[in-house]
Amino acid sequence: MSETVTPLEDFKAPYGRQVALEDIVHESGMRLLRIRIREGTRFTVMELDPDTAAHWGKSMLKWSDDVTS
Repeated sequence: MSETVTPLEDFKAPYGRQVALEDIVHESGMRLLRIRIREGTRFTVMELDPDTAAHWGKSMLKWSDDVTS
């Protein structure tokens, strides 16, 4: 099965982690956000649908706002 991968963001996180975000479009047209977290030689990869990504993003922004205000 074919997919088109478009890099969105790549940034460093605490404790030497590297985070990459990618827009994935599958051959079927399904579109997902791929989150790839590298910790040394270990990788954690998650693919989120738009609704889950929006929910997660809102939760992260709320947490960030709460701890910085």
